[in-house]
Amino acid sequence: MPKLMSLSLRRLRLPLIRPYRLSYRTFEEFEPYLVEVADDRGRTGFADGHISPGSSEETREGGWAFMRERIPQMLGRDLKTAKAELLVHFETSKVATTALACAIEVLENHPLLDCDAETTLPLLTPVNAMDKPSIEKEIEVWLAQGFRTFKVKVGKDVDADLARVDHIQKAVGNRATLRLDANRAFNRDQGMRFASALDPTGIELFEQPCDSDDWDANAAVAAASTVPLMLDEPICTLDDIERAGGIANVRFCKLKLKRFGSLERLHEGLLRVRTGGMEPVLGDGLGSEVQSWLEACVARSTIRNAGEFNGFLKPKDRLLDPPLIFADGSIRLPAEYRPALDRDAVERFTTAKLEFHFEGGRVKEMSHGS
Repeated sequence: MPKLMSLSLRRLRLPLIRPYRLSYRTFEEFEPYLVEVADDRGRTGFADGHISPGSSEETREGGWAFMRERIPQMLGRDLKTAKAELLVHFETSKVATTALACAIEVLENHPLLDCDAETTLPLLTPVNAMDKPSIEKEIEVWLAQGFRTFKVKVGKDVDADLARVDHIQKAVGNRATLRLDANRAFNRDQGMRFASALDPTGIELFEQPCDSDDWDANAAVAAASTVPLMLDEPICTLDDIERAGGIANVRFCKLKLKRFGSLERLHEGLLRVRTGGMEPVLGDGLGSEVQSWLEACVARSTIRNAGEFNGFLKPKDRLLDPPLIFADGSIRLPAEYRPALDRDAVERFTTAKLEFHFEGGRVKEMSHGS
């Protein structure tokens, strides 16, 4: 059985085309950790994970430390054992665990990565403009690019958010649908006041109004809402999916690869959402092109709505060779698409690098950069 023999771990810094504003943070660059692995047969794989400060209790420093601790325990092991033992520690650092596990799955040529036919996957795009004239202009730009689902970030001021949503609804008309996302920013009363005052015209769903751990508050908002709710941040396990399915008016459940541990576990989770009576949504708008590719591969057989794996459109440069194809508001995966890393881009965006090699029955670590 093949064994894991070497691993490189990098910090990347990817400048964005424009600031990406969330309720809890504005990003001007993405800073994922990139993992590359090789086995004793010369096969290689790669994956990455972006820990976004403020999204959860996981920190970039903690994720880096977790990987430095776990990697020596993985090397020299057969691939199945290395992955299984890693996933035991999933709760300690979800994003870091997922990056390591997915790199092994790519090395193994996991069946979920097989693109046997050309596939088109529609994406959503965020509406960034705040005032009415700018909103109208931006909507026309996105429509011209083929987008038919828009994400609207809310959660700072109930009245201002309601007014902005109204402007966007009027600008869009019946040409697209909206997803509203509070990113956990509302408390119970604010969420209920906002959700109960919405005109449901053209709104597909309202995402994660309250804190991830406050299931009661989110349930109260769902009960008051004029539109279906979707839970996001608290969904990391099959048990979380089952719990969400028991809340009235929670009709959507969003999963992200970086919070599910592996391609296999993500696929299982998405299927479980549908068998639980909800509609699955997939994707991380904070993911790099690597993460977008992996999520798109799983999406082929699991979702039937606009994907949220649009993070690759935000940085100024790409990481894959050949890059993901974007056209008419969609990702287009050619048959048999299997990208490699763009080596020049990876080197250009690397800010720190560690290399680990299993030699002579022990692991050697080498550091590059700061």
